[in-house]
Amino acid sequence: MKWKGRRKSGNVEDRRGSSKGKLVAGGGIIAIIVLAVQFFVGGDSGEILNQLQDQVGAPAEERELTAAEQELGDFAATVLADTEDIWNQLFQQSGANYQEPGMVLFSDAVNTGCGSASSASGPFYCPADQKVYMDLSFFEELRTRFGAQGGDFAIAYVIAHEVGHHIQTLLGTSGKVRQLQQNLNERESNELSVALELQADFYAGIWAHYNREYLEEGDIQEALSAASAVGDDAIQKRTSGRVVPDAFTHGTSEQRMDWFMKGYRSGDLSLGDTFQALSN
Repeated sequence: MKWKGRRKSGNVEDRRGSSKGKLVAGGGIIAIIVLAVQFFVGGDSGEILNQLQDQVGAPAEERELTAAEQELGDFAATVLADTEDIWNQLFQQSGANYQEPGMVLFSDAVNTGCGSASSASGPFYCPADQKVYMDLSFFEELRTRFGAQGGDFAIAYVIAHEVGHHIQTLLGTSGKVRQLQQNLNERESNELSVALELQADFYAGIWAHYNREYLEEGDIQEALSAASAVGDDAIQKRTSGRVVPDAFTHGTSEQRMDWFMKGYRSGDLSLGDTFQALSN
């Protein structure tokens, strides 16, 4: 992705030089929850993080960021700026005002408007404070453990996906889904969670469609590789050796790639009704 020398977002808070250390789970059930969400890219994580409030952090440690870490932070800030430009434009075209999300870069552990979280939760969006939280070391784990191709656009895809959850918050989609889930069984609730995640992938594709002037050869393949690596079926195969469709919360590798490409190829927001598509 062509990014150096371009505008960086002013909505980024870099906490990586002040690490709280790794969180210690405050009970067995909390540890299980953390492991259950480990490396699931994306998600409106308010409910999960609220259950992590009792976690205790180690004393804070101050350190200087390396040159590589600084460059990675600059890249993330540039991608966030690109999402701001695209979504401001698209919201204005529909007669609405876009409220830009914040982004917090952290190491090991972080306090959020949704509670406390560790790096094990993966990147996530907190609707309570409307911020995206990223431990950028996640992407090396995504490559080495889950077989993603790597490359900077894998990071861009994940950031755009999390911003997609912010779009869902602004449009009221997330709130409606959470309300519906209160009256559903686990399987039905999971199906709605899958729809939310696939729609966020679609929104990431929409962003990439309108940001094509900055894309380079291989970028889209990097995004697809990341999407494939974090499909529910791929993760279940790697972690347990079997696939349980009723337990899916993010969608299969194929679904995640398909919905990203649907947004990327069309640029048409009206095609993003994943809820209707999954019911057919």
